[in-house]
Amino acid sequence: MSYLTDIVNVINNNMEYVLIGVAVAALLFLITFVVMIVNLVQISKLKKKYQTFMGGADAKTLEQTIADHLNEIDGLIASNQENKQNISQLTNQIKFAFQKVGLVKYDAFQEMGGKLSFSLCLLNEKEDGFIINAMHSREGCYTYIKEIIAGNCVIILSDEEKEALEMAKAYK
Repeated sequence: MSYLTDIVNVINNNMEYVLIGVAVAALLFLITFVVMIVNLVQISKLKKKYQTFMGGADAKTLEQTIADHLNEIDGLIASNQENKQNISQLTNQIKFAFQKVGLVKYDAFQEMGGKLSFSLCLLNEKEDGFIINAMHSREGCYTYIKEIIAGNCVIILSDEEKEALEMAKAYK
């Protein structure tokens, strides 16, 4: 009995330490409990994501899905290469297409009105092209063409043709 009384006396003398120990043990238990609940929630979310990812009844459906996507990617890569080649080809071709335009309408003769005569200049990227000059008179319509190389013409240009050429050069 004396042994039991000694223990009770020790507990009574150190009651504050015993209470602190019990409080620390309870706090540790509470923290452990909260961590377990957080882990259960995270595991539940992970389980839902896993089920969504697997989607099918077995691993073969997942494997087939991945194979299908890889085939799609291969097709997209091939299509992208083809598009790059087509764009490159179009870029090269457009250099020779007429991109710059200049048009001047005028009256070629004093007795004619309505500005039925015109000078039309068409140039490509390198400023190569031509000028079409159509002069309308009472007797008929006369059409002339002059070649333009690098923005210049070896034949003398009329004022209207010069204006059409400058307009085409300035065209953006």
